[in-house]
Amino acid sequence: MADTESVTTQDTETQPDTDPLSELSDERLYQLVEDTLQSNDVLQTETEMFEKFLKRVEPKDGHSSLASTSTPVTATPSTSMQDLRTVGRRRSKSKSGTIERLLKLSAEQKCDIAQRELEELREDIDKFKEESEKILDNHKAHIEESDTRLSEIRKSSYEFERDIVKGSVNPRTGKVIGERATRYFDDRIRAKDTLIEKLRLKNSSLKVQKRKLQLQLKQKEEMGEVLHEVDFQQLKIENAQYLERIDERNQDLLRLKLMAGNTMQVLNSYKKKLNTLTAESERLKSEITSRQDMLTRIDAETNSVEEERSKAEKENKKYRTQLADYRVPDVLEYVQDKADLYELQKTVKSWERKVEIAEMALKTHKKTWYQMQMASQHVSPWKQPLEAQYQ
Repeated sequence: MADTESVTTQDTETQPDTDPLSELSDERLYQLVEDTLQSNDVLQTETEMFEKFLKRVEPKDGHSSLASTSTPVTATPSTSMQDLRTVGRRRSKSKSGTIERLLKLSAEQKCDIAQRELEELREDIDKFKEESEKILDNHKAHIEESDTRLSEIRKSSYEFERDIVKGSVNPRTGKVIGERATRYFDDRIRAKDTLIEKLRLKNSSLKVQKRKLQLQLKQKEEMGEVLHEVDFQQLKIENAQYLERIDERNQDLLRLKLMAGNTMQVLNSYKKKLNTLTAESERLKSEITSRQDMLTRIDAETNSVEEERSKAEKENKKYRTQLADYRVPDVLEYVQDKADLYELQKTVKSWERKVEIAEMALKTHKKTWYQMQMASQHVSPWKQPLEAQYQ
């Protein structure tokens, strides 16, 4: 054994001191350092998880086993440096081998521990959520109670200011009337008493309901109908499934709402188009009716024009026949006719003049006769009808 140890020490002393890291570049060294740090972080996380598991499962045995496995190595001052190196190397190799054989976990064990820690963490999270929800519900209840109390205080303050501070002041003295204040407080006390009575009755009814529920629960326990933990787990699973279905239905509802919104937008656009087209149709209808009226008027005018044209054609034909049958008179005959026409026009004018003179003479005679009648009013009354007749 001593020979082998001396040979190994001589071989180690004869080997050159070569550092493999000196041959690497700075980037490679930086990458190795980063990888080492990441692996250290992973190992630290894994170690913390294992420590938590050990503290939860075996809080005392874990520390004692770790203390027994970690025995220190000491050296006397009389030993040389070479012996220390060889002995330390051998002991470190033997210790590392035994510790690895004793403490090394398989992948399945690590997965089992991680799964247990994950379940414990989930249970802790669920407990924390339940406690947080309880605390939140308590705070919400306190806030609601504070809000109701604040609203009641504000209402009572408003009523007190309305009925006592402003409504019960004597206008002469400027002081509050004591009778109204006493009546107000008596009314408030009676209202509180009635509220207390209502709450007492409600409390008694709730107590009776609680007793009934306790009796029903006791009967179910006696009959063996009490839900066990497995039933609660099944109910939780069903509740989770129903919640997933509710979420799916909510997603479908949101999608349908979006579709309904888009459909309403499209419907509004089509309604606007329909309104514009309806207005255009009404305008076109009115224009068509006006055009039809115009067309009927044009047809009527066309018919009247056709009738006038037919009459004009008839007259034209008659005039053409007359023109065709017309015979030009002689010059002497034409001159004689013109002279006769001139003489006849002269006689007509003279007779018209004579008629005008005769009418003027008749008017003057009537006027003189009326004057004579007015002058002789003292005559007998048998002449009055004659005068009225001439008038």
